[in-house]
Amino acid sequence: MALLSILEFPDPRLRTVAKTVPVVDDRVRKIIDDMFETMYAAPGVGLAATQVNIHEQIIVIDTSEDKTEPLVFINPQVEVIDETLSDYEEGCLSVPGFYEEITRPCHVRVTALNRAGEQFVMEPKGLLAVCIQHELDHLKGKLFVDYISNMKRDRIRKKLEKQHRSRA
Repeated sequence: MALLSILEFPDPRLRTVAKTVPVVDDRVRKIIDDMFETMYAAPGVGLAATQVNIHEQIIVIDTSEDKTEPLVFINPQVEVIDETLSDYEEGCLSVPGFYEEITRPCHVRVTALNRAGEQFVMEPKGLLAVCIQHELDHLKGKLFVDYISNMKRDRIRKKLEKQHRSRA
């Protein structure tokens, strides 16, 4: 396994729309393993392939406290089951150090392939539902900062650009 570099906002590659994974093979499983290692090391609870500059529809998530419930979603499709909205404070490995209240549906149905290439359906609620929607946004080239005001987004962009310059 290998640690992958996580792209940070405002990197334009984060806006790339991910392509469908045509076949789940050893190459894809290696990407999944590397993504889990990267996510756990960051540390985070979710990571989309777009965030590590791999523009394929792959998401890894583990919202458990002890990191023992890894979930893989390949070519995920999400359908809202309950229109009730909830506010969650979201953060992102691609927007390090910033958290904002984001409103999303709190109950969804997800259809995806697992790491073996088998289709499954689940109906998560709460944090897991929010996390899946957050990561699916990445596959569509969207970030959680797109849900906040232009003023807040510009402030975050400027702070991160300054950090990037100081590290260069």
